[in-house]
Amino acid sequence: MSAPPVQHFALDEVALRCGQRIPNARIGYLQIGDLDADGNNLVLVPTSYGARPQDLAWLAGPVLDPERYCIVIAGMFGNGDSSSPSHGQMGLAEQGWVVHHSDNVAMQRRLLRERFGVERLPLIFGWSMGAQQAYQWAVDHPQQVERICCVCGTSRTSPHNRLFLLSLRQALTADRAWTGSGFDGEPEQGLRTYALIYASWAASQPFFQGLGESVEEHVERQWLPHYRRHDPRDLIAMLDTWLAHDVAGGGNLAHALSSIQAQAAVVACNRDLYFTVDDMAADAAAIPAAALHVIDSLLGHRAGNPHSSVPEQQQLRQIVDQLLDS
Repeated sequence: MSAPPVQHFALDEVALRCGQRIPNARIGYLQIGDLDADGNNLVLVPTSYGARPQDLAWLAGPVLDPERYCIVIAGMFGNGDSSSPSHGQMGLAEQGWVVHHSDNVAMQRRLLRERFGVERLPLIFGWSMGAQQAYQWAVDHPQQVERICCVCGTSRTSPHNRLFLLSLRQALTADRAWTGSGFDGEPEQGLRTYALIYASWAASQPFFQGLGESVEEHVERQWLPHYRRHDPRDLIAMLDTWLAHDVAGGGNLAHALSSIQAQAAVVACNRDLYFTVDDMAADAAAIPAAALHVIDSLLGHRAGNPHSSVPEQQQLRQIVDQLLDS
């Protein structure tokens, strides 16, 4: 189904956890499906890294039923639709700016309450950084979240995942266009290196063996255009949010996860190089009402966002329907 246009919700001035303030902040979102009279059928989908709300609209139908649910896809700060460095509203970590997922959750909560009149959610569905936000929601507001479906994402950024993120950040900031606080031109070489690193982790080793084209051609054709559409400052801002992700805020993670009251489906892919089955199983074990599901797919991390692959879509739909009917 075709996606409706993205809307923007004005938040006025927003105070971030890092101590900075965003003047005239906004959140970009889109709505698919109608809110029922009681307002109890809203499913929230927070965006993943580099995604704008339209990029996840494909979920309506294959994974989430738009006839049954009002699906609201909400963009995180830094993604180019919601307030971002590219809007001139935010800086980067070099200037003391880091958005935490608790900031994203706070603005999403305002959107749902003030725009839709909704306080309690039957489901939050998130993939990758979207899963991170689903965990954060369930920890920050346990009584407002009935279910979470966390797909290929963990409750805390692991040391190995951090290494990947730092390599992406270094690829961009090592470009000669980097000024120490931004860019004075297109970081062409930096973006190409960044895309090569990203692609190398995003799918499994067997996936690349069956490409039918060279890996260089694959990255040039599929990956580089996707990230060229973003201001590189926005790419860095989202990396910094990912690097800072920890629902326990540096404290006891098991204790934080044990406070979750929501029923949880924790969905891993057996070939995900970002978020391993072991890491996701540890999250599931710490949540009182959680079930671990493992998808078998050559797509690796991308199995959690299978916009062009029906078998993975069907597996996700089965998991979501089972969770919603529980």
